[in-house]
Amino acid sequence: MVNYIEAATAPSKNTGAIRLYGPDAFAGMRRACQLTARCLDELAAIVGPGVPTDVIDRFVFEFGMDHGAYPATLNYRGYMKSSCTSINHVVCHGIPNDKPLRDGDIVNIDVTYVLDGWHGDSSRMYPVGEIKRSAERLLEVTYESLMRGIAAVRPGARTGAIGEAIQAYAEAERCSVVRDFCGHGVGSLFHDSPNILHYGRASEGPELREGMIFTIEPMINLGRPHVKVLGDGWTAVTRDRSLSAQYEHTVGVTATGCEIFTLSPGGLDRPGLPPQG
Repeated sequence: MVNYIEAATAPSKNTGAIRLYGPDAFAGMRRACQLTARCLDELAAIVGPGVPTDVIDRFVFEFGMDHGAYPATLNYRGYMKSSCTSINHVVCHGIPNDKPLRDGDIVNIDVTYVLDGWHGDSSRMYPVGEIKRSAERLLEVTYESLMRGIAAVRPGARTGAIGEAIQAYAEAERCSVVRDFCGHGVGSLFHDSPNILHYGRASEGPELREGMIFTIEPMINLGRPHVKVLGDGWTAVTRDRSLSAQYEHTVGVTATGCEIFTLSPGGLDRPGLPPQG
């Protein structure tokens, strides 16, 4: 039994009920998410061969501080960085360090800012220098998977419609969908109900209702979908060491479909790739 609750009256913890937000919350989320999107835009000019991911992480922290926001990941369950930087076969939750990026790498940068109590969560893939066509194709497939999942969002549909759209496309392109991680409710909490699976059937999952806010963040592998978490307790990698990619948007369900809160103000939602035709 799925329970829905007006967000204004909900307790400040994840109870399993799905929060329904009103216009003021949507306005707050627009501000937080656009700050995150602006940071990700700025990073397009910073990412490159020889740049350590710690430099990226320091920029994320300072950009947030300069704009009155705090990185949600910093000190979250013991995590000590302001972003996640996941390179090549790292699926998600890669920890920034002093190792430089190399020409041909692909890196996902995941940023969440807390601004006035609202969480703006988004991630993008960045090519580092010249990348192989197989890597470029993976980025293209992953981004298209995200956008197809978003296109399935509308009141009355079920969360499974998002997963079905993503899975059907990615697998038709001979890629695999990671099942160990998923999207999630977000808003006044960093991680909330419901879970948004990136695979499944359109008839499954909770019904989408106006006012819901959540992330869609498919992780797509060139190889098999299986992952493992390293000894640091955070870094998830592909078991077969195949390349992995992820794009993430935060969306809110509207009366007619959805609003993407984290769209790039500079048109850099897929930095380093040719504009979509």
